[in-house]
Amino acid sequence: MARNVVYVVSDEAEFIERAKSYFAPQGVSVQVYSPGQWSEMEASHSRPAPSLLGGQNPLERSNVLPFPTPSQQAHADSKVSTIDELESKAIENAILQYRGNLTEAAKALGIGRATLYRKVKQYQIDPAMARKKRAA
Repeated sequence: MARNVVYVVSDEAEFIERAKSYFAPQGVSVQVYSPGQWSEMEASHSRPAPSLLGGQNPLERSNVLPFPTPSQQAHADSKVSTIDELESKAIENAILQYRGNLTEAAKALGIGRATLYRKVKQYQIDPAMARKKRAA
């Protein structure tokens, strides 16, 4: 049976506690790292990203989709993104990362394949664009 784990990299105690209380009822364990610990762990394993999908070692596989940092997000004077916009962008990023393989993208996003197909249709995302970029 697969073990679900969420890795939290933060120094904010309130955020860590909210994450633990949110995931605990769902049977998901939360492992907490400070930003410094996380950087050291990445550097010592020469892998760019940890795995959120199985395994004891968070650096065992590379199936993490990076969450945008504040420096990557739009300036403060921009409008706030809606949940639908964020979800759509996450789906597009996963499809691009997995080069149009919707099954792998769904696994990385933690949703079922049928759900991903429905959301692709809902947000009018063209998975063929990722396959075209792969060929280019």
